[in-house]
Amino acid sequence: MEKIDTGCEEVLSQYDLSSEVKIEPFGTGLINHTWLVIDKGKRFILQKINRNVFKVPVNIAHNIELIDNYLKEHHPDYFFVAPVRTGSGTSMVHWGEEYYRLFPFVENSRVYEVVQSPKQAFEAARQFGLFTTVLSRLPTEQLKITLPGFHNLSERWRQFEDASKNGSPGRIRTAAMEIDSARKNAFIVDTYEKLKSSKVLKTRVTHHDTKISNILFDPQDKGICVIDLDTVMPGFFISDVGDMLRTYLSPVSEEERDLSKIEVREEYFPAIVEGYLSCMAAELTEEELRHFVYAGMFMIYMQALRFLTDYLNNDKYYGARYEGHNLARAQNQLKLLERLQGKESLLNQQVLKFIK
Repeated sequence: MEKIDTGCEEVLSQYDLSSEVKIEPFGTGLINHTWLVIDKGKRFILQKINRNVFKVPVNIAHNIELIDNYLKEHHPDYFFVAPVRTGSGTSMVHWGEEYYRLFPFVENSRVYEVVQSPKQAFEAARQFGLFTTVLSRLPTEQLKITLPGFHNLSERWRQFEDASKNGSPGRIRTAAMEIDSARKNAFIVDTYEKLKSSKVLKTRVTHHDTKISNILFDPQDKGICVIDLDTVMPGFFISDVGDMLRTYLSPVSEEERDLSKIEVREEYFPAIVEGYLSCMAAELTEEELRHFVYAGMFMIYMQALRFLTDYLNNDKYYGARYEGHNLARAQNQLKLLERLQGKESLLNQQVLKFIK
């Protein structure tokens, strides 16, 4: 066995695998370490949980087991990729200071890093909508919180304000325009707080990380299922819809430094709306639907705040591959926010068609 990680051999020995197992790095994920495991032609995915991000990995295992059991009882036909159980029946292996889990590899599946067509956007949105819909009767209080405050915009605003006053003085001066732009959009925080206090937003089982790479597609580009459930927690629909709008509408990623390439692809928006509402139309209230486009502003703005905050704090959270990396990311998201706001009225008209 190739010893890519000191814990892999010990971890894999706890599963019903042969002595001929092969292992190799897999994927481009930035959070967890991932390997492809091959055992006599059968393939699996092995992951080591990033303890710097997920402080209590057993909460992840709890949520996935809870969802798996619920789906088996109430929606047995729903395709769900549950972890492989060890010989002792556990779904997560604790070895040393690390936590691992093994998943079956879904054959004839593929993932995309960037949305390449409205059809893909529709399929991805439909899968995320279906995921929330089939779990609509699962009591959300039974889920554990895996990332406290993950999509709490009020807290992200407080962190930004602190960094803009107490962060690196030189970086505060360099990012003066971006700080000013962020403050001019503080109404997005006000709206979020009003929505929460008025209980307009219903708490649901929410994925919280709806980028295209968290959907498996078949060879015909039909969505197969949702993957990467580490961030599944109680939440609001604006998190899932917002991250889809943030990552599907622009033809370039948050890493793009040429701001002229950032735009909102109008033809992708109805694909997202129709895909998501093909499953969620009966779940969302009229008032929630009226905040569909706001969801995009909510997520784009929050990500801009997070990048800008990290830049002001000397890149303590995300790190940086080059000088000013997180400032460039913040500029990217602020430009995308500007582009979305420029088309807010037009896009809202498309959503209103679904309000009876």
